[in-house]
Amino acid sequence: MGKKSSKLKAPFLKKMELLKNDVSDWSRYPFSLPLFKNKKFNLEFEKIVTIIVGANGSGKSTLTESIAAHCGFSLSGGSRNHATSEFIQEEEMLSPFIRFSWLPKMGTGYFFRSETLISFVNGLDELANDPDIGARAYDGVGGKSLRKRSHGEGFINIFKNQFGRRGIYILDEPESALSPQRQTELLKLIYDLEKTGDCQFIIATHSPLLMAYPNADLRMKKNGALEKIEFHETDHFKLLRDFYLYPDGFILGLLHDEDDILKTAE
Repeated sequence: MGKKSSKLKAPFLKKMELLKNDVSDWSRYPFSLPLFKNKKFNLEFEKIVTIIVGANGSGKSTLTESIAAHCGFSLSGGSRNHATSEFIQEEEMLSPFIRFSWLPKMGTGYFFRSETLISFVNGLDELANDPDIGARAYDGVGGKSLRKRSHGEGFINIFKNQFGRRGIYILDEPESALSPQRQTELLKLIYDLEKTGDCQFIIATHSPLLMAYPNADLRMKKNGALEKIEFHETDHFKLLRDFYLYPDGFILGLLHDEDDILKTAE
């Protein structure tokens, strides 16, 4: 009997590196983003779950989008199966300037992008109107249109129905429509899939609940790079810590002197 081949475990995407010599104009988007202010970029994925945090406009979404584009996923959200004309596509400009290192290369998985979810929903509904497809268009989202659920329920149904196959899962601000309780459901789902070793997660988020995921590689945009950071050192944790310790005083201070209160999170 021949020896059975073993599957390599996540993380599958090992490294991203900016091909800086190919960049001709650093003042042009996306190279004008704070993430590339040092005119270089190098990110190694050491753990199954990588969580990226940073201010709005720092480059988190651009980074996740570039990975999705490289994998052939729909840029409106979805998998390779959704990368069709029915789904609104945006021009993706970063991935041609990135060297991606894989072991092994993954083309299965999912890109969840809260910003363009409505495009994904519209695309599914259009597919469902095709007589050759019909209700099968909703097989991957719980069997019915996401319009028939609340925003948060729609998110959770996508996660539960699309996550699980061996592959890479890219989430851009998945918390945007989730209550804290729903966010804990997402954490539990990620935890269960992490244990299989067959799923890699790359998550861009503003949610302290998601940032606190145990044993994740937490990265924050700092000094023109994505540096490793402990959860308790993030601006998000510090700001909410001050709020929870003294909510009335925190809010009053914020209303009367925004600059002073924001300094407490620096």
